[in-house]
Parts: sequence; structure tokens; C-alpha cells
Amino acid sequence: MSEETPPGAGERARGGTLGLRLALAFLGVALAAIVLMAGLTGFFSARDVSSLADRQQSQLAGAAAASAGSAWEHGGSWTTADLAPVLGFAQGIGIALQVRDTAGHVVAATRGFGTTTGTEVTEPVVVDGQTRGVIVARFAGSGIGGADRALRVTLLQAIAGTAGLAALLALVAGLTVARRITRPITRLIMATRSMAGGDRSARAGDIRAAGELRDLASAFDQMADAVSREDRIRRDLVADLAHELRTPVAILQAGHEALLDGVVQPSPEELSSLRDEVLRLARMVDDLQTLAAADAAALHLVRQPCDLAGIAAQASDSLARRFEASGIELKQQLDGVIVPADPRWLHQVVTNLLTNALKFTPAGGQVTVRTAAADDDAILSVADTGIGIPAGELPRIFDRFWRGQATTQASGSGIGLTVAAELARAHGGELTAASTEGAGTTMTLRLPRT
Repeated sequence: MSEETPPGAGERARGGTLGLRLALAFLGVALAAIVLMAGLTGFFSARDVSSLADRQQSQLAGAAAASAGSAWEHGGSWTTADLAPVLGFAQGIGIALQVRDTAGHVVAATRGFGTTTGTEVTEPVVVDGQTRGVIVARFAGSGIGGADRALRVTLLQAIAGTAGLAALLALVAGLTVARRITRPITRLIMATRSMAGGDRSARAGDIRAAGELRDLASAFDQMADAVSREDRIRRDLVADLAHELRTPVAILQAGHEALLDGVVQPSPEELSSLRDEVLRLARMVDDLQTLAAADAAALHLVRQPCDLAGIAAQASDSLARRFEASGIELKQQLDGVIVPADPRWLHQVVTNLLTNALKFTPAGGQVTVRTAAADDDAILSVADTGIGIPAGELPRIFDRFWRGQATTQASGSGIGLTVAAELARAHGGELTAASTEGAGTTMTLRLPRT
């Protein structure tokens, strides 16, 4: 029987693998840098030490040659020169020394010169500008030669030890950095999987990480909020649609059953009532089509330079007779301003705003449509002297199918302002409302001019 994998084990395993890979990559880069630096340091240090040792050996051989020249000068020849101090000094510091005359004959030498191996340095013995012989100095494993090798070995050991310590620190730092990077990534993976599993409340939250990862977590949470909001809107849409359809469908069903059962006779009044409900359903279907088109308007906009004042004037003229019939004065205060927009959908926005103002303004009232430029924006406002909107209802007037208390006796499905707001967003603009109950309402459309 296989054991069940605990929730999140896959994410932790993947997170651990990513962390290990990041740590090993960090360690590899660090090791390459350490090896290169250690190699170059060892090479140049050894070369400098060897160069220093060579200079010291040359200087010691030169000093021995000068001492031998002084002895020759005091003795007048090699046979009478006292070379014992020179040989004794050389032997004392570990140098095998041999003195030769100009013919190459050995004049004197330290003990064991013939068996000594190592670096050999030759210096001429010069007295009064004339060469009287040569000094041959051999630096064996002891003395200055041994110190040279010991210094190089010690230096290389120090470099190797330092490189090892640096590699260990690089591994620790790599593991720490990798863990800090993978922890928020693992958290994002778990939140993503939770959301994919149906948990719409899953969020990455505020994470402590690099700026890019914080931005990623913030973008994920914004996306999750948008998904949750769209789900809520979708559920509300279905519920509102069912609610709106229930009444006319019930009336049609009851009316047809009464006709079929013979309870009522098919009089013109009865048929007219049923026809009104059919027309109500037809208007609702048209409104739903308009709302769906507004939701997708951003994908279908055909932008071109448009005069916002001209579009507002066309919409106002098309509704002028309805305003006259209702006894409402329609005023226009239009300043020309060019905006990049789809004229068909922009005309729809202005028409919806004017129709809404007409619906809630009593006879004898006034509706004013204005256009103007404000910095980088174009402003269109529709102000009425109607009944106004209660402060508690104002935040919801752009919700789909929402109708306030004052709209219960008014016709419509409650999506006119929703359509206008969606189209405003599709154009990169914003539709806002300001109202005082009993004093009127002002709808303001703000669009970018570029």
C-alpha cells in the first residue's frame, strides 16, 4: 500500500531542488572566481618571491666578490690573499663558495662545494678596474635557497587555506540566498495551486523578497482579486438575470394557462398585456446584447480623432423631441475638443447619460450637457435638476441590473449606466457621478485627449 503524499510536498520538493540548484550555481561561480584569483595570486607571488631571492643571491655573491677583491688587494695576489673570512661568512649563511683566478684555476673553496647542488651565481672579482678572478656561489636547500622555497610553500598553503575558507563561505551564502529566493516562489506556487483548486481566497500576501518577486506577488494578488471579482459579477449576473426574467415569464405563463383553460377570454386587453410582457423580454435581451458588446468593446474599438462636442450635439439632437414631449429643457454648452475614440460607442455613452437624465427629471426641469478640455483630458458632463440619488445608493448606480428605490416605477433593466461605465473604461476614461437627493445629478465622463 503506497503512502499518500502530503499536501504541498511536491511544491516543497521542487522548491528544495531549485534552492539546491541556485546554491550550487552560486558556489560554482564563486569557486571559479576563487580558483582564478588563487592561481593568479600564487603565480605572481611565487614569481615575486623568486625574483626577490634572485636579487638577494646576486647581492650576496656580489658582496662575496667584493670581499675577495679586498683580500686580493691586501695580499697582492691570490696566493697571499686571506680568503678565510670570505669562506667562513659564506659557509655560515649556507652558501657554497669557490674562488677562481682569471685562468679558471680554483684558488679556494668552502667544504663540500663539489657535492652542493642548487642555484649557481657567478660574480667577477674586480680590483682597480681589472678582473682578477670570479666568485662561484651555489645556494643549496639550506640557507637563503631553502628560505626561498619555504616562503613559496608557505605562501601557497596560505592561499589554498584562504581559498577553501572562501569556498565554504560561498556555499553558506549561496544556500542562504537560494532559500530567500525560493521561499517566496514556493509561497506563490502554493497560492496558485490553491486558487486552481477552487480556493478563490488564496493570496500570496506581502512577501519579503527582492523587488521583482514582490511585484510578482502583487501582480498575482491583483489577478486573483480580478478573478474573484469577475466570478462574483458572473454569479450576480446570473442571479439578477433570473430575477428579472422571472416576473415576465410568470405573467406570460399564467396568462397563457388562463387562456388555454378558458378562465379568461382572449380579449384585446388581455392580449395587449401579454404583448407588453413579450416586449419587456425583448428589451431585456437587447439590453443584454448591448451589455455584452460593451464588455468586449475594448477588443472592437475603432479609434479615430473625434470631436466630443460634435458627438454630444448629435446625441442631444436625436433626443430633442423626447425632451420636448416631456416638458424638459435641454441645454448645450459645447466646446470643441478632439479625443481618440470610436464615435459609435461614444455616441452610445452620451445617449445613455441623456436618457438616464431624462428619465429622472420631472417636467419643467432642465438637463445641461457640457464639453470642455482640462489639461490632458476631455470632459463631458450631463447635469440634471431631477430627483437626485440617495447617498446610500450612489456607490451602486453602475452595478449591473441594480435599480434604486426611485427607479421601481421607471422603465428599463438597470444597465444603461453600467454600459456607459464599461465603454468609458474601454476608451481609457472614467465615468463618475455626483448627486444631491432632491437637487439633481451630474454625470462626468473624463477621457484622455491623446
